Amino acid sequence: MTALEVVSIGSLDAALVTPREIFKSAILSNSACIILAHAHPSGDTTPSQDDIEFTARVKSAGEIIGIELLDHIIVADGQHYSLRENGLM
Repeated sequence: MTALEVVSIGSLDAALVTPREIFKSAILSNSACIILAHAHPSGDTTPSQDDIEFTARVKSAGEIIGIELLDHIIVADGQHYSLRENGLM
């Protein structure tokens, strides 16, 4: 099964979300893996230090519960940045 789940809608420069909220739908759907994606309204797809640290937290949580984090993608102005492709996870 493939699903798209909106977990949080943030403000201009922040979104409050935890790994618990991210994995809720994945657990209920018996998912084996997930991909995270979020937008940078600034137009710059470069991940922030918070993006990198959050990705590590989600990846660790997924390893504990058995749901693999495949990638975390940042989108902005028709471009994207893959943390996996750039060696950040």
